Amino acid sequence: MRQPDYHLLVKDCLKRKPQAQKMLYEHFAPMMLGVCFRYTKSIGDAEEVLQEGFVKVFMRLSQFKEDGELGAWIRKIMVNTALNFLKSNKKYRNDLLFDEMPLHPVSTENPEVILQAKELSELLRQLPTGFQTIFNLHAVEGYKHREIATMLGINEGTSRSQYARARTLLIEWIEKFSFKDQTGHYGTK
Repeated sequence: MRQPDYHLLVKDCLKRKPQAQKMLYEHFAPMMLGVCFRYTKSIGDAEEVLQEGFVKVFMRLSQFKEDGELGAWIRKIMVNTALNFLKSNKKYRNDLLFDEMPLHPVSTENPEVILQAKELSELLRQLPTGFQTIFNLHAVEGYKHREIATMLGINEGTSRSQYARARTLLIEWIEKFSFKDQTGHYGTK
């Protein structure tokens, strides 16, 4: 799909032109589904977040400041929609309870492995929901721990601790399960 003229597209969407809304959705939906899937445990839940997120996008499109990037603005809405979904969905809510434990040191060793993006995203999805959420917000989305604390209603130290635990767990999994043998195949140690 060729790159649309975002200024014109937003303008037409604000006029509630169905073709423009469809074009905006079709252009951003595949990428935003990936964003939503990073926070959920199933594609069905990710699709639900995506749909709810795009409803918000179209309702709030008049708030978009055209000096910024449209994709980044939509991504922020998707992340916030995903967080709200996690908080309100019984299946995830219990997993979002964060222990208030002190930080522990994290290994600075970087495992020498080659992971495909799909393999890494599957490892991330296996993290407990709280770890997965904070890891995504900090490492992928680039939020600072104080911002994450505000978004999730926790203290900054909890965000740091949960991130450190998620990172430690991922490193352990990568070191244990992902290495290339002499034949070039992945295996376990």
